This record gives sequence, structure tokens and C-alpha cells, in this order.
Amino acid sequence: MDELVGVGVVAAAGIAIAIIGLFLYFVPIGLWITAIFSGVRVGLGALVGMRLRKIPPGEIVRPLINATKAGLELEIGQMEAHYLAGGNVGRVVAALISADRANIDLTWRRATAIDLAGRDVLEAVQVSVNPKVINTPRIAAVAKDGIQVMAVARVTVRANIDRLVGGAGEETIIARVGEGTVSSIGSATDHKEVLESPDAISRLVLQRGLDAGTAFEILSIDIADVDIGRNIGAELQTDQAEANKRIAQANAEERRAMAVAREQEMRARVVEAEAQIPMAMAEAFRSGNLGIMDYYRMQNVEADTKMRQSLADDDEQRGEIQ
Repeated sequence: MDELVGVGVVAAAGIAIAIIGLFLYFVPIGLWITAIFSGVRVGLGALVGMRLRKIPPGEIVRPLINATKAGLELEIGQMEAHYLAGGNVGRVVAALISADRANIDLTWRRATAIDLAGRDVLEAVQVSVNPKVINTPRIAAVAKDGIQVMAVARVTVRANIDRLVGGAGEETIIARVGEGTVSSIGSATDHKEVLESPDAISRLVLQRGLDAGTAFEILSIDIADVDIGRNIGAELQTDQAEANKRIAQANAEERRAMAVAREQEMRARVVEAEAQIPMAMAEAFRSGNLGIMDYYRMQNVEADTKMRQSLADDDEQRGEIQ
């Protein structure tokens, strides 16, 4: 009997602990007490409602305490709606506090819109107060004299709160500055002009209004480094000369092939003509136009001609040796 009583007591204690745990989960007493002592009036029913709506009460109450201590008046309903929309309530509240301290006109509606747009609203406020420096990658361009010039630009920007929603980001700023730098270097008559006055590039690029449609305001553009690269003009001329050489060689090879073909054609005609000589001689013998003595005299003349040619070739060889 005593054992059954002990089991019942343990079961009752377990059930009581479970009920207390469940009660503390839905009713965060500690968070409620913290809010009360911080001067924030939050009812227990509101905290239970947050649990039922699957909103962690700490994600709402703690930012609300920070806002109240900073002198900002926020509504719990708006904060819950922003959390349910997928926003970061803590970051938005921190941005509002920073903007209020810096005398920047930033409303709750605009701050939440910036946050839901995927931008870091707190970082935007900080960049609006403390301008940010963006270093562009090394930009290569060619002056009119054919010399390549490589430059690195340093862009100082400030966030434009009004254009954060829908405005282009840092990548657009870097691309536009790079395009303007290439255009400015390309318009220089001599690469020495770029080396002597790199600030001219900054002035030309800054006058183009590159921050239009972006979430930033360009304060300054400075050329941090300028180097000389390859002689692109000379390389192009060399490549052109090499191409012309190959074209000339191809034309010469074509003419040589045509000459060889012509020579072979002429040799074929000679061979064809020589093949007809015995036939012509035989026909001359039959018709009586050529006698046997005439044929011998012709053979002697041919042999004598070959002998003279051979002697002439021997004399030429001796002269070359001497």
C-alpha cells in the first residue's frame, strides 16, 4: 500500500512539474517582470498571445525595452507584424535608435521596408553617419598612345536612406567607377598625362553622376594607385605585321604551287611530243621522205651535240672548282 502511495506521489509531482513548466512556457514570468521594472507595460495576456502566434516574446519585448529606454514609442502590434513578415525586429529597433541619436529622419515604416527589402538597415544608418570607403579592383585601360595604364580607385560613399529600397548596391558603384576610369584613361592623348595628374581622372569620373539610381551618395573618388602595363599599341602592330607576313607567305606558296603545276603540264606536253617522234620517223621512212643515210646523219649530229654539251658542262665545273 505504501508503495502505491509513493508511486502516486511521484506521478502527481511529475504532473505538477509538467503543468508548471507548460505555464512558464506560455507565461514568461521572468520576461514580464523585467519589462515591468524597465517601465514597459506588457500584459501577461499579450505574452501568452505571442506564444500562441508562435512569436518568441523575447524577440519583441527586449527590443521594446531598448526603444523605450531610448525615448522611442513603438507599438507591440507593429513589431509583431514585422516579425511575422520575416523581418528582424531587433535590427530595426537598433537602427531607429542610432538614427534618432544622429538626427536622421527614419520612421518605423521606412525602416521595416528597408529590412524586408533584404538590406541591413542598421548598417545603412551607420554608413549614413560614417561614410564608407569602397576600393575598386585594378582597372586596366589603354591611352591613345597605346600604353596600358592600370589604376585602383577609392570611392567614399554615404548611404542614402531615401533610396535604399529599390536602389542599386555597391556592385553598381564599382562597375560605374570602373567604366568611367576606363573612359577617362582612354581619352588621354599620352599615358604620361595620367601619371602626372591622376586627379584629372577623379574629376572626370565624379562629374558623371555615377550615384544616380543607387542607394549611395558618392562623396569623393580618389585614385589610390597608378601603374604602367603593357605596350598594347606595339603588340597590335607586331601582331598585324605577323599576320601580313603569313598572308604574303600564303600568296607566295600559292604562286609557287601554280608554277610547279605549270611546269609539270609543260613537261607532260614535251613527253607527249617526244612520244610522237618515232611515229613521225616511221611514217617518213614509209613515205620515202627520209632515207637511211639521212637518219644516220641525224644520229651523228645528235651524238655530236651531246658530246659538246658534256664537254661544256665539264669546263663549267672546273671553273667553279678553281
